Amino acid sequence: MENITTHPILDIPHRKKVKFTFDGEELTGFEDMVISSALFLNKVKIFGHHEKDSSPQGIFCANGQCSQCNVIVDDIPVKACMTPLKDGMVIESCNGLPELPPEDNHVDVKDISIISTKVLIIGGGPAGLSAAKTLGEHNIEVLLIDDKSSLGGKLVLQTHKFFGSQEDVYAGKRGIEIGSLLGNIVGDLSSIKVWLNSAALAVFSDGLIGILKDMNEYVLVKPEYLLIATGAREKMLVFPGNTLPGVYGAGAFQTLVNRDLIKAAGNIFIVGGGNVGLIAGYHAIQAEINVVGLIEALPQCGGYKVHEDKLRRLGVPILTSHTVISANGKEKVESLTIGKLLKNGEIDQDSIKTYKCDTILIAVGLNPVNEFYHKAMQFNLKVWVAGDAQEIAEASAAIYTGKIEALKIIKEIGIAFTENVEELEKLATLMKAKPPEPVDTDLINKEEGIFPLFHCNQEIPCNPCTSVCPQGQIKTVDDLITQLPYFLGEQDCIGCGKCIAVCPGLAVTLVDYRKDRETPTITFPLELTPKKIVLGKKVLLVSNEGELGEFEVVRTRFLKEYPKTQLISVKVPSNLANIAVGIKLVKSTYSEPLDSYQQTYTDDDIIVCRCERVSVGEIRKWIRYGVRDFNELKALTKAGMGSCGGKTCTPLIQRVFREEGVAEGEVNDGTQRPVFIEVPMGIFAGLKMNKKRKHL
Repeated sequence: MENITTHPILDIPHRKKVKFTFDGEELTGFEDMVISSALFLNKVKIFGHHEKDSSPQGIFCANGQCSQCNVIVDDIPVKACMTPLKDGMVIESCNGLPELPPEDNHVDVKDISIISTKVLIIGGGPAGLSAAKTLGEHNIEVLLIDDKSSLGGKLVLQTHKFFGSQEDVYAGKRGIEIGSLLGNIVGDLSSIKVWLNSAALAVFSDGLIGILKDMNEYVLVKPEYLLIATGAREKMLVFPGNTLPGVYGAGAFQTLVNRDLIKAAGNIFIVGGGNVGLIAGYHAIQAEINVVGLIEALPQCGGYKVHEDKLRRLGVPILTSHTVISANGKEKVESLTIGKLLKNGEIDQDSIKTYKCDTILIAVGLNPVNEFYHKAMQFNLKVWVAGDAQEIAEASAAIYTGKIEALKIIKEIGIAFTENVEELEKLATLMKAKPPEPVDTDLINKEEGIFPLFHCNQEIPCNPCTSVCPQGQIKTVDDLITQLPYFLGEQDCIGCGKCIAVCPGLAVTLVDYRKDRETPTITFPLELTPKKIVLGKKVLLVSNEGELGEFEVVRTRFLKEYPKTQLISVKVPSNLANIAVGIKLVKSTYSEPLDSYQQTYTDDDIIVCRCERVSVGEIRKWIRYGVRDFNELKALTKAGMGSCGGKTCTPLIQRVFREEGVAEGEVNDGTQRPVFIEVPMGIFAGLKMNKKRKHL
């Protein structure tokens, strides 16, 4: 089995093993782990074949937003990524829908409960939790719902430390810690009720919100005020092989690895150099998964430079101005073909290379999950929106916007508060801003005493190092959160190491010349192993440009406040003191490209609608016939009619319209479905599933 048994950041819990069958074969998983992860645990990555063209189907979003992972459980089709594993489950590949019974049993339709609440928050991620915390602290009645089994949203996937303000958004803490902290605060507030495993299905014109409570009971909620904090879904690209099992979003990968502790891949290739892609690469390395490379279509990565530097220091090749040509394999990913983009947008044919890999992570941005907000606006409900559903940004920004929108609701209710909304909005804007160009920095150039060196060179909002210094000797210009830190030096540094351990970018080192001016002691952060590095061991030091050689460890320690960041002290020649930035545990090994994958593809080979297997070529054909209406296109091709309700294909089809020279204003939007996810019809009649999910 491919489960993770040791991790430098995550504690490995005791999990109860259970038996289940998949297509008649008995397998072992962990109780309440979602089915998709249990299948991955057993190296099963193909969950079925599409009834239209027999194409292999596997995981894609791992977030309930698509239908790629559908399986049949005890005769009922379910999403494998959202259904907990139970002992004795009979699971089968989904190769089309199961046969219906010859006739339906008569049932009596029951009345549906209507529940009233002051505020309904849809989404228990950073924005929803922040909003609930603010409302609860003002003793306002809140019902918070989330479709997962625990609060936190994407925070539960984030093992890295947060940027931003330590005071306002818990900078320096890991996402998993922030999710737990906010969840505990919200859980202790008496005016807040939380429904987990509960999905919003629809917003109705009479102000009622349809909710699938416990994934088992349909209820209607009547809120006076509605806050949408539903987050985002990942964007996809259109390229040959884009639906092969093994091609999926970086968020799905983090779900498998960081939440469910599955070693989901052997060799991954990442497409996209924003923060999501860069961080996913670092998470893969922490899980001892080889990162073959990362490509970015733009001339430079769009994520924080410190995240990019971490990967480069660990030997990950990062190729900018490169794009995907094809994912290759018959039943699953076997390799990826890439090429360099020329200034005219064409691919340099001499640059085409193919790399062997089993997983391709698509990290090319996010789309807001804002359907409920727009529907509520259409019906003139009192509605607000926060987090990624409002605007795609970092989770730190979502914490701000959750609080801001909650304060706006409090103002609407008529309750006084002391918080300065305008100041919070300024801070939120800072966190949402794109990272600026890196700047040249001057490092401390002296060979005496002890002092921290700051290897960050991008003015992004971040201040935990200034907050933790017990001497108050780490400052930024005018105390601005977006300015780079520096060591004031008015008092001696005491060498506590807190600034090293708290830094989200792992961009602080401590230089100590007090005992030896020829070979000073340099202290580095390390988050790649849970084992304490033994004294006398030689470790490989790196700069941002490459490997510097092996040097002996003279001290190792963990600080009580930061138990997962190991501080490693190494004796280093003075000429390397200013450029040594980090530690690698193994030398880099680079994957050599295979012989170029020479195969001709057409638009008919590229899928734009995953659910109904509609190709780019078919969409182009109807656009060229003059179709300018999404509903007409849906009727002609079935694109958008699948289980996901057009969530993934709609932006891809919009792109095809643009490529065909059709302006956005010329295209009529399609009618969105009233039900957000699939629900067995019996539930709307007031019936519940039994524990074995076999019958309604």
